Amino acid sequence: MRPIRLDMDGFTVFRRPTTVDFTDTDFFALIGPTGSGKSTILDAMTFALYGTVPRWGDRRAIGNALAPSATEARVRFVFESAGVRYVIARVVRRDGKGAVTTKHAGLEALPHGFDLARFDTGISAEDMGTVLAGTPSEVDLAVQTVIGLPYEQFIKCVVLPQGEFAAFLHAKPAERQKILVNLLGLDVYGQIRERANTRGAAADAKLKVLGEQLAGMSGIDDAALEAAQARAATLKTLAGDVDRIGPRLADAASLAVAAAATLQGLDTEIDRLTRLRVPADAGTLAAGAAAARGAVTAAVDGARAAEEREEKLRGELQTAGDQTALRRLLDSHAERDRLAAEAATVHATVTAADNEHGKAAAALGVARTRAKDALEALEAAREAYQTAVAVDRATALRPHLRVGDECPVCCSTVRTLPETPHEPAVAAARSAGDAARKRSDTAEKAVADQDRIVRDLDRGLAAARAHAEQVDHRLATLDRALDGAPAPEALRRDLDTIAKLSKELERAGTEVRKAREAHRKAAGAADRAEDQLRAAWKAFDAARDALAAFGPPPADRDDLADAWATLTGWAGGAAGERQARRPAAAGAVQDAEGRVTGIRQELRALFDTAGLPAPGSDPAREAAVALERAGAAAARIEERRAEAAKLTVQRDEVAKESQVAKALAQHLRADRFERWLLAEALDTLVDGASRTLRELSGGQYDLSHEKGEFFVVDHHDAGLRRGVRTLSGGETFQASLALALALSEQLAGMSTSAASLESIVLDEGFGTLDQSTLDTVAATLEALAARGDRMVGVVTHVGALAERIPVRFEVRRDARTARVERIGL
Repeated sequence: MRPIRLDMDGFTVFRRPTTVDFTDTDFFALIGPTGSGKSTILDAMTFALYGTVPRWGDRRAIGNALAPSATEARVRFVFESAGVRYVIARVVRRDGKGAVTTKHAGLEALPHGFDLARFDTGISAEDMGTVLAGTPSEVDLAVQTVIGLPYEQFIKCVVLPQGEFAAFLHAKPAERQKILVNLLGLDVYGQIRERANTRGAAADAKLKVLGEQLAGMSGIDDAALEAAQARAATLKTLAGDVDRIGPRLADAASLAVAAAATLQGLDTEIDRLTRLRVPADAGTLAAGAAAARGAVTAAVDGARAAEEREEKLRGELQTAGDQTALRRLLDSHAERDRLAAEAATVHATVTAADNEHGKAAAALGVARTRAKDALEALEAAREAYQTAVAVDRATALRPHLRVGDECPVCCSTVRTLPETPHEPAVAAARSAGDAARKRSDTAEKAVADQDRIVRDLDRGLAAARAHAEQVDHRLATLDRALDGAPAPEALRRDLDTIAKLSKELERAGTEVRKAREAHRKAAGAADRAEDQLRAAWKAFDAARDALAAFGPPPADRDDLADAWATLTGWAGGAAGERQARRPAAAGAVQDAEGRVTGIRQELRALFDTAGLPAPGSDPAREAAVALERAGAAAARIEERRAEAAKLTVQRDEVAKESQVAKALAQHLRADRFERWLLAEALDTLVDGASRTLRELSGGQYDLSHEKGEFFVVDHHDAGLRRGVRTLSGGETFQASLALALALSEQLAGMSTSAASLESIVLDEGFGTLDQSTLDTVAATLEALAARGDRMVGVVTHVGALAERIPVRFEVRRDARTARVERIGL
């Protein structure tokens, strides 16, 4: 598996869309400060492929893929495996309740020559590759097929936990054994041992159940089988005897049934013939029907006479005149008399109102004259008051005036000084004015009151005159309507005549209704009489038809009583003839039943001999059922014998399986097997690591082991063997890396399909190495990359190491998101 391109959006610290392009990269480093998100890039690759990340712990904890404030995370990873490029994508969403689930997963094989820039500009239908998986479970299976590594081996072969292999290099033999078992998954043999123990215990339990089943199969020996077969043979003989006797029994039974049917037929005919009785009303129904028809004829005549009288009265009433018009004329005469009286009263009222109105108008004229006089007196009082005011003002100036001075009021020269009045003139003028105003107000009020009276009388007079005109108009209208009309006395006489005719017509109508009701009742009675007669004939026909099979004589359809007498007489004779034949029929029944009883006793003896209860109504069926059951019992014994044989074979197979499982568990429990297996794995691991170490060190070092300890053979020092604890930091890294690569090869070889080991990423801290060791590590990584068989990547924040790597992806993080920038080629 070789990374090509990684797209992240909302994945942990990468809250915004971020792309890491590994195109044309053979040796790269992920650099940046601690916590910036370097290892998250490796997590995104692993999550895209397997849906989980090692440092999450729980494979189901996919909620760690989401940034805290994000509701969706998307990861798309383009990689190459065995020369084919693939794209895999996973989408994780958080719902409203906080639950996080994988909403989409897919894997496609990209078409040859696909331009990765299409992911940025948009993909069309022509760009679609071959879909390999479309659900999370399908993707998990397809990834193992494409890459050739399951999740547990991928995180040890591609993303190497380097610190664990350094611990493996320096561990004691017992600890190294545990590490090797853990890394290589050799504990599977312990699981096989446990499964063998489980299968052995299950086989023992199954053996116990099979033994109990075999022990419970009693009554299936040879004697039981022979007895069952003998019983079946006996019942087969019985069935043959029953089949032979059966026809005789059937014939005898048929004869008995026929004789019984003959006897029963005679009894039935005798009963039907003797039960025939003449109805009590057979002789009166015809007379009653004739009388009812005569009553109908009389009722029709009476109704016709009543209808003729009614029609005559109706004609007389039509010629007598229109009662409504006559009543209207009589009402008009009465209305005219009432209006004439009302007209006299109304005209008198108008005359009185006119006289009263004249008096009121005269009084209004007097009141207006007095009001005018009072108003003139008030105006005179006002003028006197103004004069008094002027006098009083002049009097007020009098003490200051001198003869010859200019008057301050009229601006003329004063010739003579005015006299000084004894009392002020204004007070007297005011008193006179107040009295004049009161008289004027009283006169005005009198005018208003009288004017209101006159207006009221005007309205009353107008209403009286209008009423008089209306009454006169109505009276004239009635006079025109009554012109040439009969007098009231003549009208009353005509109305009395019409009323008398109406009463007579009403009585005639009542008579018609009574006559019609009588006719209806007579017709109903006649219908009922006819119905009764028809029903009597129907009953007679039914009784005769019931005896038609016996040949009754013909009936007289004109006389019901005679028809019944003829029929009952014939029935008595026919019943007597059948009574004479009954004793012979009864004897034939008794003889037939005796033959049936004898044959049944013969069958009962055969059933008793065969050990069966007495047969019922169908001996052949009962014998056949007994034979079938006996055959089934014998067949069941044979089936159980065959089942017992199968159980015996199964028991032997299960016993063998138990022995094999116990033996396998015993062999896997031995210490020799585990030591041998670990020794073989360690030999293979050291051989591979030694070849890699020799290549990485330029042929200087080989790796070997003895008695559980590792040694490095230094060919530059005459093949000196050195313990791994004496190695420098750089030499330790080279040896650990060689072990890591060898173990990854061994893990890939353990895969069930062809593993694609086209890249390796070391997520290992290099900050504790000195400069010399760091140079050795860098040279080792450069040599590993120079081999050309794998893409090599490291995760580090050591600048000196990063500067020696041609392609660097610098990861930086701020408060919002993490970012990746490619530096170098």
